[in-house]
Amino acid sequence: MLDTQSAWLDETDLQSARDRLPIVYVDAVPVRVDAQGQVTEVGLLLRSLPDGSISRAVVSGRVLYGERVRDALLRHLEKDLGSMALPSIPTSPQPFTVVEYFPDPTITGFHDPRQHAVSLAFIVPINGDCAPSQSALDLIWVTPTEAVSLAFQSQMSGGQDRLVRMALAHCGLLA
Repeated sequence: MLDTQSAWLDETDLQSARDRLPIVYVDAVPVRVDAQGQVTEVGLLLRSLPDGSISRAVVSGRVLYGERVRDALLRHLEKDLGSMALPSIPTSPQPFTVVEYFPDPTITGFHDPRQHAVSLAFIVPINGDCAPSQSALDLIWVTPTEAVSLAFQSQMSGGQDRLVRMALAHCGLLA
């Protein structure tokens, strides 16, 4: 197996790369499904953002040099949801969409003030027990209707509200 830990950039090198290159990310919308595969709940994290604000979000993070997308998904899901989350990732994962985050929020509506990031977005069924960890302050499970309600959509920033709506539409839950 490739040692991805030694492939981490130090903060100076990461900032230099962010200033010059799009960075590859994965976004994972955690869901619980019933026996027929219908989404019954959406998992939303509560995070502290670099600017000090608090926001609801999906699981997200960088893909490391030499790391398979599947492995990046597993790493970030475990980091944010805990080791007992038991995500169901297909053998050959395919994103439901590709999202581009820009420092300028007017370009796509997906915003990351630090960088231009290209993110492969996945809907990932979670089968186990979750406990928020690392930078996640809290995790709640809400119905698809609650997830797209103004109450929750207004708690998300950077386009995460749109990403959740797109995921639920992809599952056939929004008209």
